[in-house]
Amino acid sequence: MTLQYLITIANSSGGILYFMMILLFVAIVIIVERLKHLADMRRVGYELINLCQSKGAIQLESLQALQKNHEDYPIIQLLKTVIGKDIKDLNREALDGNLEEAIMLEVPHLDKGVWILDTIITLAPLLGLFGTIVGMFNAMAFITDIQNSAVQISGGISEALISTAFGLVIAMVGLSFFNNINYKIRFLVHQMETFKVMVLNRSEEFKNINPL
Repeated sequence: MTLQYLITIANSSGGILYFMMILLFVAIVIIVERLKHLADMRRVGYELINLCQSKGAIQLESLQALQKNHEDYPIIQLLKTVIGKDIKDLNREALDGNLEEAIMLEVPHLDKGVWILDTIITLAPLLGLFGTIVGMFNAMAFITDIQNSAVQISGGISEALISTAFGLVIAMVGLSFFNNINYKIRFLVHQMETFKVMVLNRSEEFKNINPL
């Protein structure tokens, strides 16, 4: 199966295969971007939790340096809540409420763009099925042409099968990474919940490190 043959099939698909290629490209871009960004957020979360787990006193300078270098990360937004001046005036219940509010505000940022990948996973097999129908119509259009019917019908069937296979490949690849991304998102939410509990358990220590 040559490249020229695939191009010919794509041209005869009415643009369906080209559109599916665009969907595959978009899916790959989203997968790469999310996996990299989520991995960075996971690393920053580990750094923050390790700083709070250190045997010595919690160092304000280390927390501020981490905040400065990773300003937009969700778990850093929680850190901003606990190294502000207002924390000295909060009891445990109020601090718990503030941290929980910060988590709820940041969770939607974790799955940014993932809905597009979810849509592609659902849409790709349907487009493959539609391409199959188009290919079968193309094959049946030449069934009365006795001289060329075998060649034309086989070409239409090939087009139909390639459309189906391509749609399924996109869906299978997308679904595998979609589940992996969702697992990483759940892990990051767990990291934020862990940090919240650590802050509550060390609330007096965090209050003492805050500048007046």
